[in-house]
Formats: sequence, structure tokens, C-alpha cells
Amino acid sequence: MYPTPPVPGPPPRPAAEQPVDAAELTTDIDNAVAGLRDLDDRPLAAHVERFDTAHAALTEALSRIDKV
Repeated sequence: MYPTPPVPGPPPRPAAEQPVDAAELTTDIDNAVAGLRDLDDRPLAAHVERFDTAHAALTEALSRIDKV
């Protein structure tokens, strides 16, 4: 009988680069959404820039959550 060869386990999970501060993350998300609140009072051409800014902020916030 031959011994069973070792099987590697899953790779170790990398430690988060920095701990995620939930309060700071919530504030960043709230600020991103707040930038969309007064769109009714803005010209249509300004909407794209506001949406792009909110999208970038939300994408960055989500990337920080992924590191948890």
C-alpha cells in the first residue's frame, strides 16, 4: 500500500491592507448619494458629471468592503 500524497489546501487569505472603518465607509456612501439629490434643479448636462462622481465614489467604497 502506498501512502496518499499530500494535497495542498486553499491558499492563505491575505490580511486586509487596512481595517475598514464602517462609520467612514457609511459617510462616504452617504456623501456620494447626496451628490445626486438636487439633480432636478440642475441642467441635464450636469447630470452625467454627478453620476460619474457618485459611481466612482461608490466603486471605491465597494472595493474597500471587498478587502474585508
